[in-house]
Amino acid sequence: MVSIVQRRARWHVIFEDADLGSYVSAHMAADNVADGQTLTPPSGIDLGSLGIPKELEEWTYDNGVPGK
Repeated sequence: MVSIVQRRARWHVIFEDADLGSYVSAHMAADNVADGQTLTPPSGIDLGSLGIPKELEEWTYDNGVPGK
């Protein structure tokens, strides 16, 4: 599962327990995930190929944290 979590004043994309980038907003993080514009996860999967939506409203939330 891809997650977007807030750490300090930034939003981080987490996948396979790896931090794939830091963004100024959750929306910017989601946009980059959907486009595959993050650091490459350990498995080498292109997140852009997973069909993850750009709109946070389409993400599932777990304890207030967006995840898809």
